[in-house]
Amino acid sequence: MAKKLEVKNLIISFRTNNGTVKAVRDISFDLERGETLAIVGESGSGKSVTARAIMGILAKNAIPEGGEIIYDGQDLMKINEEDFHKIRGNRISMIFQDPLSSLNPIVRIGKQLTEAMILNGKANQREAGRIYKNKTRLLSAEMKEAGVTDVDVKFSVFNSVTKLGSKLESDYNYSRERVESMVKNVEAALIDVLDKEPKKVAKDMRRMKSDAANVYNEYLIDEKKSEVPGLIAKLKEAIPGYISTGKHDQTDAILKELLVPLKKALETTAPDFYAMAFCRVHNAMPAYNGDNDALNEKMEAYFNEKFLNSFAKDIAAGIENSNKKSFDKKGNIVESLNKALDAMKENRIDIKVAKEQSKKCSNEIENALDKLAINKDSIAYTFKSNINSAVKTYAQALKVEKMKHPGKKNRMFKDRMDIDLYQNNIRLGMTRARDSFQSQIDAAEQLNYDQLSHEMVDYLCGEASKRVLKVTKRKAQIRAIELMEEVGITNARQRYRQYPFEFSGGMRQRIVIAIALAANPDILICDEPTTALDVTIQAQILELINKLKEQRQLSIIFITHDLGVVANMADKIAVMYAGKIVECGSADEIFYDPRHPYTWALLSSMPDLDTKEKLDAIPGTPPNMIYPPKGDAFAERNKYAMQIDLEEQPPMFKITDSHYAATWLLHPNAPKVEPPKIVTDRIARMKKLNEESGGESNE
Repeated sequence: MAKKLEVKNLIISFRTNNGTVKAVRDISFDLERGETLAIVGESGSGKSVTARAIMGILAKNAIPEGGEIIYDGQDLMKINEEDFHKIRGNRISMIFQDPLSSLNPIVRIGKQLTEAMILNGKANQREAGRIYKNKTRLLSAEMKEAGVTDVDVKFSVFNSVTKLGSKLESDYNYSRERVESMVKNVEAALIDVLDKEPKKVAKDMRRMKSDAANVYNEYLIDEKKSEVPGLIAKLKEAIPGYISTGKHDQTDAILKELLVPLKKALETTAPDFYAMAFCRVHNAMPAYNGDNDALNEKMEAYFNEKFLNSFAKDIAAGIENSNKKSFDKKGNIVESLNKALDAMKENRIDIKVAKEQSKKCSNEIENALDKLAINKDSIAYTFKSNINSAVKTYAQALKVEKMKHPGKKNRMFKDRMDIDLYQNNIRLGMTRARDSFQSQIDAAEQLNYDQLSHEMVDYLCGEASKRVLKVTKRKAQIRAIELMEEVGITNARQRYRQYPFEFSGGMRQRIVIAIALAANPDILICDEPTTALDVTIQAQILELINKLKEQRQLSIIFITHDLGVVANMADKIAVMYAGKIVECGSADEIFYDPRHPYTWALLSSMPDLDTKEKLDAIPGTPPNMIYPPKGDAFAERNKYAMQIDLEEQPPMFKITDSHYAATWLLHPNAPKVEPPKIVTDRIARMKKLNEESGGESNE
């Protein structure tokens, strides 16, 4: 699976009147496409701070001391607010704990759902235009350099195809939106007719009349051949009789009959608008008999034969040229990074050497970027900002270390600085880049340039479509109502105009989920979304999030203090305590083979229907993170703690390729300790239940 997010060595502290709180202490994890990662731990463990760092909404007193959050080739810890604004809420969305505080109490739900859609739609149009123009310019230059002839002529044809194709697609989509709107209005009218609401029926009719003028498109509903115009005319005649007599049989029958061609139109395959544009420009449109699939087959055959196949080969030559230039430079970069690491192998790195080497390597890497690549190389794109930040922090630490009487700001920095860590960050950044480039060089021969060229054509056509994808108020309203229905809100059309206080707690959380999904994000962060809800509603919300994940292939980070909540929805679980991940693994590994005493404690305190013994409370309280413990932070509360737990932090011991735990109990010389009886009994019960249910449940 493709990685959607990478968190590497994240360190975040907070400046307070009492001192610096070490909230997140060197944590790392990955999130893959379509995966749910649960981050579990007590309050104050650093879960929500991690989520807020990903969203870029840390408090003003936060001190990001180190680490990277890599998304789409960018380090979210380094980008500016303007760039973050394009990501936050659009590509990474978040659901907060209290739904009422997430909603504006004096604004109708409908407006809160549609406002962002309309604003983001305009921004996305501009961004798509910029991307299309930049990519075609770069591709054209690479194709010329590769020896492709008549590049400008070929791109002139391609640009005319994408321009006309986008216009045809926009016209089709506008008519389709109106058909969708009309279906909703007809369904609403059917309900209002049965409820004997003549005023509402009249209102539904006015909406249908407005939509009816715009539903016609030759490839969706042909006005000359479809029965829709006739049915609408019959409906206009029937409505006055219904309003005066109250008899609804005829009106009801016409409405049901009208739904059939409308829904059939929505099930129709859309034409290939770019193949259609090429055929129209060359006066080669095939005869059309109402079958879009047959039409597409003929148009695509002509488009491929006359232009696209040869153009794709030319694009492949351009991509290969760009790629090989990049690989040649990356080979030199690997050598430069090895020399840089060799020059910085001393216990104390010379700051001049660090600055010289980081500048040299940064320039070489920036010069080696393959700007044509659709998927950005996150390590290459973030190397300069990350290495510069690491060197700058190291330089500041060396300077402050020499000060006899530092000022207040430098004194606070001195209290928390770790020169060894800062040196390691410099070496680690260079090592990662070297290993990444070497693995790319090793895999270069496996690249399929024909496949990459077709991916590039699809990518450019997709950006061309976005340029004309206007989000109108009507389209936003239709989309908002669909979202409300998708998240399980009944009577969505009527409730669209209600205020937040008119919804229950569970329904408000569903609204918040709908708002979070409005921009079709890649990643959804759920920060204890069920804590404020009762148990029954909790189960419904969890089931909804699971369903949406499957339908949309969402990547989800689910934050909770309750392991039981994520038993049936998490793919991976990271257990956090005192700012560190103390155990991580698959859901099965955490539930059936827990290794850290803190994980045992969480499982021991988790209620279920079959536990007869008294649940074990976790003794004591989490440590004061202004003064983090020298050893294992859980040692003071851990009845299995050894002397070494109080003196030294345990490393992450590998249990399997996917399961790790930071506890000295896993050291080869440690005494063998079994989990508490309440945990082993629960594991036995869960295994038995799993066998009986065919392996579908963790509870």
